[in-house]
Amino acid sequence: MLRRLYIRNYVIVDRLELEFSAGFGALTGETGAGKSILVDALSLALGERADAGTVRGGCEKAEISAEFALAAGSPLTAWLRANDFDDDSCLLRRVIESNGRSRGYINGAPATLAQLREAADFLADIHGQHAHHGLLRGDTQRQLLDGLAGQRPLAEEVAARHAVWREAKAARQAAEKDIETHAREREMLAWQVKEVAALDFDSGEWASEWADMTLEHKRLAHAASLQAGVDEALDGLFEGEQAAMMRVEQGGARLRQLTDYDPSLQGALEIVESARIQLQEAAHALRHYRDRIELAPERLAEIENRMRAVHDIARKYRVQPEGLPQLLAGWRARLTELETLQDVAALAEREAQARQDYLSRAESLSKGRKKSAVALGKAVTQSMQTLAMPGGCFEVALEALPEGGAQGLENVEFRVSAYPGQATGPLSKVASGGELSRIGLAIQVIASAAGNVPTLVFDEVDVGIGGGVAEIVGRLLKQLGAQRQVLCVTHLPQVAAQADWQWSIAKEEADSGVASRVRPLDRDERVEEIARMLGGVKITQTTRQHAAEMLGY
Repeated sequence: MLRRLYIRNYVIVDRLELEFSAGFGALTGETGAGKSILVDALSLALGERADAGTVRGGCEKAEISAEFALAAGSPLTAWLRANDFDDDSCLLRRVIESNGRSRGYINGAPATLAQLREAADFLADIHGQHAHHGLLRGDTQRQLLDGLAGQRPLAEEVAARHAVWREAKAARQAAEKDIETHAREREMLAWQVKEVAALDFDSGEWASEWADMTLEHKRLAHAASLQAGVDEALDGLFEGEQAAMMRVEQGGARLRQLTDYDPSLQGALEIVESARIQLQEAAHALRHYRDRIELAPERLAEIENRMRAVHDIARKYRVQPEGLPQLLAGWRARLTELETLQDVAALAEREAQARQDYLSRAESLSKGRKKSAVALGKAVTQSMQTLAMPGGCFEVALEALPEGGAQGLENVEFRVSAYPGQATGPLSKVASGGELSRIGLAIQVIASAAGNVPTLVFDEVDVGIGGGVAEIVGRLLKQLGAQRQVLCVTHLPQVAAQADWQWSIAKEEADSGVASRVRPLDRDERVEEIARMLGGVKITQTTRQHAAEMLGY
């Protein structure tokens, strides 16, 4: 459940830190005091979109943090762990800058809006004051029904399988239409593959093969220069009359004689000896290399011909030689695809299988919808009897779609009759504004009760009702509060009086302008607030007694 809400520099809120209790809590106050602002701030922490207009005037940024208690075994714990967030608590934080940019955090770590919304699905449901208008849309009705049946994942799977079926159908239709085009493309690709494959290279080792070939070509092309250069080096170092080796040996012999007179020359002698040994090793290496140098014009011509063929093909298809294996692999993959496209019968079989996969899951979805439709119809009809619509009836109609669709095998439509004997009709055409508000509230309460979200927020969902109906609504919310945490922004004293606890929200003058203030109400203050809601500006003792009676004091 929601434990704390911290708001800073948001709209008319300069700074608020609120601690919430379990049960049913009512948020009351004059119109414009900022009651719904608290709900809007919570929505931002839960991942709703933000804009620069939410930042309090003259401030650089707004900040909202919502801390939730995690129940033992909460599925959110596994979600936090799977997404690399700390899983020992749940703190959602949102920072909105004056330029409209925003940042989100979960347990102190940066989070995307999508992640905030995913976490919110485990934490809270917010029903806005105009939520019942959304019930007029067919997609909202369908999603609500699937949610009650616990079938939203199945509905998503059905939509995905429908997309696969549609793609398979389009591929089959395209193949039938483009048989000649595909045949020409296949013929051209087959010729290109044959031309490149004739180079006979191993695509897995082509890079090293090309590098070795380039190196061998360079060595053979310069074999004469290499031989002359090695001969020149050998002559200057070892074999000529003034060879370096002869001079080093002479110098070493002379130093060896001189060490008899001065032993300190031993170090220099050792260096000269080392140079002599290294020169001998160099001579051996050069003679060995000279013996291996070969003038192989036939091999050079062979390599040059192959390199020329590779370069010609690469130039023709506008790739580097190193890119030929990848080009060939792409052509072969396209050929395989074209062969599949060419086989219309195989495509038709694939389409039929995709359709069967779709139908199998869509039929399961339909079964769940039928069961949930009956249950929802009964529950809402029962609630209508206590919401000033005696004899009214609510039903969920499932209209079959011959070919099915992404949403399944049927359209979902909420139908209602507000009076006995009246035929049911679409909710959007039959229900008046007040009736729609009451039916919408009943559906929201039923949907929330069927879910497992620990915190439910109702923002002035009781608009359009009053009197005894309002008292019944209050009782419904109180019943919910026995199982979940329920927060309700309301103008109705009959609803607020049913709450387990109550806050009063008011606007006050502050140094930085008008600011919203929240004050928890004790027993006497609740009587005064309910009396204000009942009697308006002038509160009499009779009004206070009535308020106390409503509160059960």
